[in-house]
Amino acid sequence: MSLTNIFAISGSAMSAQTVRLNTVASNIANADSVASSADQTYRARKPVFEQMMTDAMRDRGWNASNDATAGESGMGVNVAGIIESDAPLQPRYEPHNPMANEEGYVFYPNVNPVEEMADMMSASRSFQTNVEIMNSAKTMMQRMLTLGQS
Repeated sequence: MSLTNIFAISGSAMSAQTVRLNTVASNIANADSVASSADQTYRARKPVFEQMMTDAMRDRGWNASNDATAGESGMGVNVAGIIESDAPLQPRYEPHNPMANEEGYVFYPNVNPVEEMADMMSASRSFQTNVEIMNSAKTMMQRMLTLGQS
């Protein structure tokens, strides 16, 4: 694997973590929203990641002919989609709430703020790690360019 592939792999990981961070932000923003029915209630969303294989990279112009691990390894990450959580919603008896239904219940989302904060820290740390990987690869490439100079 050449150093230039590292930029594509880390870039795909950074894009995926950005999507993850956006879904976390959406979940936290809607954690206290209420609705009068379960159908209208916000449900927590989670991104689903999948490994990009070498065939997908080859379609984008990557040449794996000299790579010994061409058929074995993944070449980044892709967001396959965003799913809604099937965890139960939180009905609460609040008859004085203007959003209450006929029985006096309002429905709160199935967002767990503690889990979302942990996801946020994990996504942020993963993004930072991939930035460091790109910086290391850049430094290595710059040092290779100065090898012949003296």
